[in-house]
Amino acid sequence: MKIFGMGGLEIVIILVVVLLIFGPKNLPKLGSALGKTVSNLRAGMNEGKKKDKDKKESAESEEQESPAEVVPEALEGAVEEVEDVSSTAEAAVEDAEDAVDKEFDRVVKKKVVRKVVKNEE
Repeated sequence: MKIFGMGGLEIVIILVVVLLIFGPKNLPKLGSALGKTVSNLRAGMNEGKKKDKDKKESAESEEQESPAEVVPEALEGAVEEVEDVSSTAEAAVEDAEDAVDKEFDRVVKKKVVRKVVKNEE
């Protein structure tokens, strides 16, 4: 009997190595984690298939409506995120400009003070 291209003896050797690595106390935890992983993987695959089916159904219903009237929620969320990032970037640019202006003012004042002190000497 071959499973994944391996014979029964090879599978038994792998299981013995796993037993030696993880120990008998951790095997139930390992099995439980593996089972949950497989379960979550199946659920995710089914969810993906369901989303694909929903997209196809919504695409069919959108064909009847004007494209200008229909804006997917995902695009709305993306637009909001872009606007948030844009406003954050604008605020960062303003802060940087303020910092540059302050530094420029400081440097100019320093030069003026040096000239005044130099002229007084």
